[in-house]
Amino acid sequence: MAISSSVKVLRFNSTADFRQKIVLSTIANTHIRVDNIRHNDENPGLRDFEVSFLRLIEKLTNGSSIEISYSGTSLLYKPGVLIGGKLFHDCPVSRGIGYFLEPVIALAPFCKIPLMLSLTGITNDNIDISVDSLRTVTLPILKNFGITEGVELKISKRGAIPLGGGEVFFRCPIVRALKTCQLLEAGQISRIRGIAYCTRISPQIANRVANSARSILTKYIPDVYVYTDVYKGAESGLSPGYACNLVAESNTGTLLSAECAYQPRKAVIEKAVETAYSRGLFIKNEEKNLERAADLDTMDVDDPVVRIKLNESISSQMEVQEALKNDYLFPTPEDLGIRVARMLLMEIKKGGCYDTTNQWLPILFLALGPMDVGKIRLGGISQRSVEWLRDLRRFLGVTFKISVEEESKTVMLTAVGIGYENVSKRAG
Repeated sequence: MAISSSVKVLRFNSTADFRQKIVLSTIANTHIRVDNIRHNDENPGLRDFEVSFLRLIEKLTNGSSIEISYSGTSLLYKPGVLIGGKLFHDCPVSRGIGYFLEPVIALAPFCKIPLMLSLTGITNDNIDISVDSLRTVTLPILKNFGITEGVELKISKRGAIPLGGGEVFFRCPIVRALKTCQLLEAGQISRIRGIAYCTRISPQIANRVANSARSILTKYIPDVYVYTDVYKGAESGLSPGYACNLVAESNTGTLLSAECAYQPRKAVIEKAVETAYSRGLFIKNEEKNLERAADLDTMDVDDPVVRIKLNESISSQMEVQEALKNDYLFPTPEDLGIRVARMLLMEIKKGGCYDTTNQWLPILFLALGPMDVGKIRLGGISQRSVEWLRDLRRFLGVTFKISVEEESKTVMLTAVGIGYENVSKRAG
């Protein structure tokens, strides 16, 4: 993995925010090297989903070089030229399709050829953004920056955990440059739409989820519709499951979303036990520890002791947050519907023009936009957005002005773009 001393290389010592570093490296054409990747873990090195994501980037580009050390604890990435075209990628079931598609959405407009991408795997889980949120909330953000026609995300098959089996098709046109965005008016919520789906289980499950979510939301606004979508046969994937996605739309066109998927209880416990063993928190020789870890009735995720064990068993803070999302166990479908409705109300309470999950995309596009002032209003900056702001300064040299409005408790981000252009499109 030797490199020339004249080439600028950004160095990192962990895989925290791994995807965004790969995205920014590709856009800025900057080499990056990541060392000490989980070097203290019992299973060191890159995970299967991280390697799979690198393979997807390799398909998306031409001339990229990915060098991984024998132990998997070091990575050198030399970005190539974004090509696009018609691609297919099989995502591992360890992460959802959203983990792979989310960063591709940011890169697709700058390809040389319009992207037509088919992905297979898990469509809904509680770790990564679902394909429903990507279709209803993330893709409309592109319109704010001048990408108005030809964007499509089609859900051909649903895939629940743990076996997946879902399939989606993503199409995105190419642009020469983005437009300036100034979106400051969040407006008043005028309507709420949602979808509750189920696969390989009784259709009544989806109806119960929809009715419970609707019963909460209609207390605040009358225009609420939660549709049910029941998948059967080949379109239902390989595992039973259900989930709900809600979207609130304001009179100014802003979209706020919340979602939740049913996580099989056994899968949560098995993951907790596996990570606990890997970190030495449980000793297999001690039958009491094993019995407590394996007993579904006594393993209470609300128990502070159990939460401490889960926190200690995962290496990075981001992985802790993702693991805790899976701690929600739903005794009934009504509990899932009530929870997702309350999550949406919390997003509405925060205000802003973009929800917490999708803050990163307008922040990135503001930095890549024309050399003009762009402004957006957020309901608070998430930890992930903070890391994006830091990496944008490190890769592109873009800094944001952050101002807080005391009355609305919202945050306004202002930046001057670098005038990034799709050189491939201009040359073509």
